[in-house]
Amino acid sequence: MNIAEEITISPLNDELIGDINQTNDYFKVFGKVLPSFQSGKWTFEEALFEVDETKEIRFPDDKLDWSQYINHEDKALFLAYKNNNCIGQIRIIKDWNGFCYIENIAAKKEFRGYGIGKLLLTKAEEWAKQRKLIGMSLETQDDNLGACRFYVKQGFILGGVDTMKQSYNPNIETTLYWYKLFK
Repeated sequence: MNIAEEITISPLNDELIGDINQTNDYFKVFGKVLPSFQSGKWTFEEALFEVDETKEIRFPDDKLDWSQYINHEDKALFLAYKNNNCIGQIRIIKDWNGFCYIENIAAKKEFRGYGIGKLLLTKAEEWAKQRKLIGMSLETQDDNLGACRFYVKQGFILGGVDTMKQSYNPNIETTLYWYKLFK
């Protein structure tokens, strides 16, 4: 059976706020994206880490005013549930540049690879198209190769690179900007 068929996606409401950070699991860092800009176009190669260089990391829990994402025209948070357990989330905003900016997308570790992320991106795309936005955008770090592969598979293209944005964090060298334009 397709696990995605058992998933319900709900917009955030007051009763669901406690579920938001349940999806913030560790993820494996096993390689990095090596971007290149030539003839006005970004391309990239992958460099896999040696086995002893791979690690699992986890972002800190977000501590935001979650009520700002409830019934708001310019931002939303959707949670994915299976059997009343929160297994994924996507947090989006209407950005100044006409894109739906994905602030965060996450799936519980044991549910990765089952289409949860794709379902959440589809929900975000529906939300964005209802607001007549031109596409979706997001950013990743260059060493989050698993996420980068996922975004490429979902139709995102590399649109830019920034080596200064995360200067405060010695563990992050490069921020990658991904875009999916609607047709």
